[in-house]
Amino acid sequence: MNRKLIYVCILVFFSVSLIAQNKVLDKPWIKENTPTRRVIPYTHVREADVMWHRRIWRTIDLREKINHPLYYPITPIQDRKSLFDVMKEGILEGTITAYSDADDEFTVQLTKAEAKAKMGRYKETKQYDDFGEEIIGAADSTYEEYGSIDVVEYRVKEDWFFDRERSIMDVRIIGLAPALNVIDLNTGESKGKQVLFWIYFPEARYVFANYDVFNRQNDAEKRTYDDVFWKRMFNSYITKRSNVYDRNNKDYLRGLDLILESDNIKEDMFNLEHDMWNF
Repeated sequence: MNRKLIYVCILVFFSVSLIAQNKVLDKPWIKENTPTRRVIPYTHVREADVMWHRRIWRTIDLREKINHPLYYPITPIQDRKSLFDVMKEGILEGTITAYSDADDEFTVQLTKAEAKAKMGRYKETKQYDDFGEEIIGAADSTYEEYGSIDVVEYRVKEDWFFDRERSIMDVRIIGLAPALNVIDLNTGESKGKQVLFWIYFPEARYVFANYDVFNRQNDAEKRTYDDVFWKRMFNSYITKRSNVYDRNNKDYLRGLDLILESDNIKEDMFNLEHDMWNF
């Protein structure tokens, strides 16, 4: 009886919300699963049970088709938003904390104003003479907010470890950062990738769990952004692993060697897990 009462209350709540927002019901049913999803808690790990640990940094390239659910839709629609739009909304609402891009150790917390400044740029409009030939000055700068279309990569910081208590190799994502392709406004050439800010992933999970991700096979099987990262439903390549020099792969490798090194690191972890099982 109590469960039925709770179900009825949920239906009434969402019905009233739709009426208050002056929206029609765009489905034969009321969407109630994702908005009320709860985060699956991490299993507690004791330091004494960690037999092996390695910190890994990787890049998710949004140009790859398997990663498109993180990139689209470019413009938010009624039941879906891109990952970057979810992050922006969470930061401006205060449910997600943004940290400086100066490092990935979450040492400098950004205010909402500082984070908003990071999510856009100021563009000067040039003033020309009456003939439209000579530049006589620049007008006031206008703020242009970055959109989902501008974000081309996500940087991921994670910890891989072997838990002796559970006898498994486990992974925990620690940080996530959107990166965009910086274009020179004068020449139109790319100046490389720029990280906007870092977010602490365990905190952001509570927001990611309430936003749907497109499922190519079945619209009825709802997946959230938290599910995508929890189930590792993305493709990426490793750019760094913890080392004595604290350097990235690109600091000492070029071209094809970068890809080969990423594959070598993956293979090393696979072999180590296999050796642990044979131990």
